[in-house]
Amino acid sequence: MPKQQVSLGLLNPKSAVNVASVLRAGGCYGVSSVMYTGQRFGYAKEFNADTKAFHRIIPTIGVDDLLSVTPAGAKRVAIELVEGATPLPNYTHPENVFYLFGPEDGSLSQDILAACDDIVYIPTYSCMNLAATANVVLYDRLSKRGFNAGDELIRASRDNNNNTARLI
Repeated sequence: MPKQQVSLGLLNPKSAVNVASVLRAGGCYGVSSVMYTGQRFGYAKEFNADTKAFHRIIPTIGVDDLLSVTPAGAKRVAIELVEGATPLPNYTHPENVFYLFGPEDGSLSQDILAACDDIVYIPTYSCMNLAATANVVLYDRLSKRGFNAGDELIRASRDNNNNTARLI
């Protein structure tokens, strides 16, 4: 799959495990960069659950302000449980996008929400954690865009321990 112009902004992420899972999702779905604010992840990033080492491939940058590092030409899209937001199944993802996610124990600020082009939520019976939310958004984006499915993609997506062939 070609790499797209997709960046992620994480507001003060709490859990290194979740950030590592976001990085793994980023690698799977062609994310260009991940920016984060706050100190909590910086203190915990020695713990690394990113088993595919996408943290070495995807630039992961600590910043003071997510809005100030919006990639050129990107639409800002907040992923947040906000009344009046667009449900993810009804959303058309922009070509060039900067998805903004709140912390596991909080929400995106009003300033960030006001600066976003779109606000999207995932319809669920309860709130999801950061890593699950990023995975669902990125998969939804992939599923709505044309991509080359088939055995070649399956072979390229496998890790060293997965070499199962279909039984006929």
